[in-house]
Amino acid sequence: MSNAVPSAVLPRGVAPTPTSARVKASLARRYRAERRFRAYGIVAIAVALGFLVVLFTSIIGNGYSAFWQANVRLDVTLDATTVDPDGTRAPEKLATADYAGLIKGALGERFPGVSGRDARRKLSGLVSQGGAYDLARMVTNDPSLVGRTISVWLPLSDDADMLIKGHIPRDVPQANRRVSDQEIAWLDDLAAQGEVERKFNVRFFTSGDSREPELAGIWGATVGSLMTMLVTIAISFPLGVASAVYLEEFARKNRWTDLIEVNINNLAAVPSIVFGLLGLAVFLNFFGLPRSAPLVGGLVLAIMTLPTIIIAGRAALTSVPPSIREAAYGLGASPVQAVFHHVLPLAMPGMLTGAIIGMARALGETAPLLMIGMVAFIVDIPHGFRDPSTVLPVQVYLWADSPERAFVEKTSAAIMVLLAFLIVMNAAAVYLRKKFEVRW
Repeated sequence: MSNAVPSAVLPRGVAPTPTSARVKASLARRYRAERRFRAYGIVAIAVALGFLVVLFTSIIGNGYSAFWQANVRLDVTLDATTVDPDGTRAPEKLATADYAGLIKGALGERFPGVSGRDARRKLSGLVSQGGAYDLARMVTNDPSLVGRTISVWLPLSDDADMLIKGHIPRDVPQANRRVSDQEIAWLDDLAAQGEVERKFNVRFFTSGDSREPELAGIWGATVGSLMTMLVTIAISFPLGVASAVYLEEFARKNRWTDLIEVNINNLAAVPSIVFGLLGLAVFLNFFGLPRSAPLVGGLVLAIMTLPTIIIAGRAALTSVPPSIREAAYGLGASPVQAVFHHVLPLAMPGMLTGAIIGMARALGETAPLLMIGMVAFIVDIPHGFRDPSTVLPVQVYLWADSPERAFVEKTSAAIMVLLAFLIVMNAAAVYLRKKFEVRW
């Protein structure tokens, strides 16, 4: 056998052999290769972080302004002959009065020189249609306002809001922007008088979807997402844990169990849209369940998440040392008692971590939900698992397809909320793993 000891470690006075000389010569080359490999890794991480920074910068830069809404202050006269001509103060009468006409009248009094149908239409278009709803809600909650002149903050329309936020450039020709010079002059006059300000956009978090960008919110999609996740976890976690326990602890090792394991591993890598097609064929076409409902969405996502939970559960059970089972058997426990009293509690943190990661993936899925009709335009907030609903990823998809500039910031803001949900879920998984982790 040839001498493979480098000459650098040879005893003094021992001459290097040809083999040791070759080893010495290759050391520098191997060290250079190792340094290059480390450098490639660092560059890859830097590039990935760079893309991540660009992504977050783009999302936050486009979406942070959606958390603020420009409002205008108007003195609105709630004329009794318009709001409640019968004088009954009935809520249904107060809610259906012509508040849009009152707002137009207030704007006309604010700018008395405006004449012409087109100019008056542009002037009234500065205020959002939601202003009439806000007035209706105020008067319905407090009928004593009828007959009085109140100073109220009302939301501006989406184009006026974009101009105030600086998303519509002023230095381009009027024909190339959605806001005319006259509208800019009106807004500047209102702003100079302190009658325009930006406030926290509560409506974004408390309302459902809308065709008007300034009125659109994420509450409907958030409730739909929570309901869908409840159905998903209620079905996938018990089934996944039971399947993992049976396959890992009780099932005989034969060709059938091998076939089941291979198919579970394959299902974990199947594209999510395939599960959507399965849900469309089974739950909608065969069982006749309602379209665009959290119940069906949860069933589809449960099927999609199930392989992930089974694989994570089996890995968690495998990580429990055999000595735990042997100790239980030594004390007279049956196999079922050994598993459910000793092994399963020790494996549960790993199972929970896998389940949360699977749920986080399900929360961000869009393709399977599109196949079961959750792409529909839903304005109302769902109150049950069979009510029409949508979810946050689909809401992002719908807004991203809208042409209005205001929906760009809504899209980015909804993505920020969705990312916040995902970060919280992954943080919960890390916390559970750290808190209940057992080192053997």
